[in-house]
Amino acid sequence: QVQLVESGGGLVQPGGSLRLSCAASGFTFRWYAMSWSRQAPEKERELVATINAAGSITNYADTVKGRFSISRDNDKNTVYLQMNSLKPDDTARYYCHQPVENYWGQGTQVTVSS
Repeated sequence: QVQLVESGGGLVQPGGSLRLSCAASGFTFRWYAMSWSRQAPEKERELVATINAAGSITNYADTVKGRFSISRDNDKNTVYLQMNSLKPDDTARYYCHQPVENYWGQGTQVTVSS
């Protein structure tokens, strides 16, 4: 059974940082690219970042480029999203997913507010 379990969300002040984690199981994690997406109320879902299977290639949405960093540990079957210089517009539910077979986690809420 495939599971993607996100953690690390919470409430943070503007300018602050958070690190999201996503623990994967039920598939051969090291074979697949992984992504983070987010969705805010009344907004379309946005693909935030993607990392290839080896962890050597990353891509980011323009809205987060230079502030967010995606990484992975294939020994721990975990993908991370380091989020710095957070803005209120980053408030959303963040989802980890495996895009090839369309596996999704339940998400973790990130709220940026003073």
